[in-house]
Amino acid sequence: MTPGEKLTSLLLRNALGFFGTVVSSRLSILIFHRVHAVPDPLFPFEPDAQRFESLMRFVAATFRVMTLGEAIDHLVRDTLPPRSLVITFDDGYADNAEVALPILQHLGLRATFFISTGFLDGGRMWNDSVIECVRASLKETIDLAAYGLERLSLRTIDDRRRCIDVFLPRIKYLPLQDRLEAVLDLQRICGVGDLPTTLMMSSDQVRSMHRAGNEIGAHTVNHPILKAISAEEVECEIRDGRSALESIIDAPVNVFAYPNGKLGQDYDASHVDIVRRLGFRGAVSTEPGVGRASDDLFQLPRFTPWGRSIPVWGGRLALNQTNVGFDVAS
Repeated sequence: MTPGEKLTSLLLRNALGFFGTVVSSRLSILIFHRVHAVPDPLFPFEPDAQRFESLMRFVAATFRVMTLGEAIDHLVRDTLPPRSLVITFDDGYADNAEVALPILQHLGLRATFFISTGFLDGGRMWNDSVIECVRASLKETIDLAAYGLERLSLRTIDDRRRCIDVFLPRIKYLPLQDRLEAVLDLQRICGVGDLPTTLMMSSDQVRSMHRAGNEIGAHTVNHPILKAISAEEVECEIRDGRSALESIIDAPVNVFAYPNGKLGQDYDASHVDIVRRLGFRGAVSTEPGVGRASDDLFQLPRFTPWGRSIPVWGGRLALNQTNVGFDVAS
């Protein structure tokens, strides 16, 4: 770390340590999806290896990092130490194993990986199919009038990013089969042939991550919006995804992440009841905030700051932990 980053870490350690003597300790849970080997022009704000390593160096120097299962143990016993933090990844991208894992291992950190099993071993998530169609298209414009959109330009990187941003919400909440058909339609419209089959982990990579001391969590089979499917389908998605992971790692899977993760929009109390009834020990949403011993262990919040510099990123993380209601300038 740079001298400025070291100072930021020291100040944050001291501030959170003092805060922990005044109020009960709080748990920060970071959420990541992809960690690119090199920056992705389509998504410049997603972390690449260099950026991720700088963040994790700061985390390692500042926080007590544990898996979600370990954090739940502390929350149950009300023994959570100050500066507690969990690193989580959603979906099961191959770059988690190929790029993020070596960095975590080098820094002596462990993480919790929530994996949708239906995309392992050559599969691809629907949103990535959309992204890769738009990325690979050789057309300058595409006609999406059938989806209530105007003809969209693909002439620049910014145009392609905008196309992705407006198309994804149009089909996100469709039933699974309708969403698949929309993706196939987009592939035809974009004039794209075969799409990548190496974006997601293999079963062997999942197994290796578990053997390296990381925690594997369930994230359904097909990553559906739970509110968009029946209760019976929800239970099958959660149960079957968990069973597949337990077969792969030959160990229990005790934690769960709700797909998309917004309460009321993507899941509701009935789905929390299903997760609890299936015997999980806890679950995470994507609602921002911090975890406390008094919280519902089946709706723990997650928050990953934004900001180019480590002081800004760390400052926002500290504000989230302390629930101070103002922002830090980037």
